[in-house]
Amino acid sequence: MKDQFYTHIESLQDSITTAIEELDGVAKFEEDIWKRDEGGGGKTRIIENGAVFEKGGVNISAVHGELPEVLRKQFKVDEGNFFACGLSLVLHPKNPFVPTVHANWRYFEMYNSQGEIVTQWFGGGQDLTPYYLVNEDAIHFHTVCKNVCDSYSPDFYTTFKKNCDDYFWNTHRKEARGIGGLFFDYLKETNELTMQDRFDFVTAAGNSFLESYVPIVEKRKDLTYDNSHKNWQEIRRGRYVEFNLVHDRGTLFGLKTKGRIESILMSLPPIVQWKYNYHPDINSEEEKLIKVLTNPIDWV
Repeated sequence: MKDQFYTHIESLQDSITTAIEELDGVAKFEEDIWKRDEGGGGKTRIIENGAVFEKGGVNISAVHGELPEVLRKQFKVDEGNFFACGLSLVLHPKNPFVPTVHANWRYFEMYNSQGEIVTQWFGGGQDLTPYYLVNEDAIHFHTVCKNVCDSYSPDFYTTFKKNCDDYFWNTHRKEARGIGGLFFDYLKETNELTMQDRFDFVTAAGNSFLESYVPIVEKRKDLTYDNSHKNWQEIRRGRYVEFNLVHDRGTLFGLKTKGRIESILMSLPPIVQWKYNYHPDINSEEEKLIKVLTNPIDWV
């Protein structure tokens, strides 16, 4: 399973970076291949200062070795080995009318002293963070997510959409990071679903990413904007940074387990603002976004 999934994310990284380069038309991804002292490594691809994307990364990794202490405590074991691989991406657009997008799809195995798998699961999802709310875009993104889910189970979309709304919640701000999408974790084998079934679903979700995001970018990337729009984008990016550094489990796990800092923090936008006690004008487009972020809604 681990070989099957790693082959998939290698191919997915290629297809996504190729499509994003074509969409940008100027910038190209720079590739950084790295190794982890404890075992494994990864392939980081970063795009910067493009015509469409100010900064972004599409990274894959496969790491293995002894369980870090934080995982030993979580699983209540004294020792054990693990393997984990996944693809993680974040794209921060230049134009404030184009949403930021995040996605990741991952697989994990843990072994006993005999090298036998004692637990394994898939996780991941994709979510959208607009700076200006366009209902059409939100509906499109969620419709693609729902269509993938519905082809596997009538319960998947409702469950994973709620998971996403709950997870990407800036508790200290009492607002969502964005307008959600899908979030799933610990997808294990059950009486009804094999690990191959889980693989098929997670790979289908990953393969749907370009369909969910590219049409939105194509519609919005050439819209005219001014400094006020850019200022709002940078203020909202501050909330994105707050979530990633305060609440995000993946970021915190990486920082606590001697993860590769450059790859972990590639998710952060390049230019951000924090303004003291800032509130958008009443009945403005900016306030329209805030109202939805404080009360997540069903888009489809």
